Amino acid sequence: MGRIDKENYYLDIAETVAERSTCLRRCYGAIIVRNDEIIATGYNGAPRGRKNCVDLNYCTREALKIPSGQRYELCRSVHAEANAIISAARSETMGATLYMACKDPATGALIAGSTSCSMCRRLIINAGIQRVVIRDTKAEYNVVHVEDWVREDDSLPTIPPRQQE
Repeated sequence: MGRIDKENYYLDIAETVAERSTCLRRCYGAIIVRNDEIIATGYNGAPRGRKNCVDLNYCTREALKIPSGQRYELCRSVHAEANAIISAARSETMGATLYMACKDPATGALIAGSTSCSMCRRLIINAGIQRVVIRDTKAEYNVVHVEDWVREDDSLPTIPPRQQE
């Protein structure tokens, strides 16, 4: 039996953290690692003191059939990446790596191709996190260099601004 590589070791931990998720739509787990030490963990769930979707047995975005990646303002959850960042000091996140795993709550299967939403990308950028490693399968993952998110600015309008008359 071979020794597991570090990336999959941390992704296994992120996947375990996802088991705490209270979302009915997607279960995300995230951990922030710097200098081979876990700095913080986070999973998606309602803000402290509020009822979770699993407790309400209801997801607004699911009920309204909102496609993935849209209308996050209707979601009760604080995202896993945000919860991990909130739990860490910026001095600890500078140059760190965020590991993330996403599972389907109905089947427990990993969801390949997952990524951070635009709001979480902004938080990750401002936290000074250097890389995001996202699990696709038990052995495969995708590495994102946060500088690419800075360069490929998804907050720029797709429609050119009106020209002055």
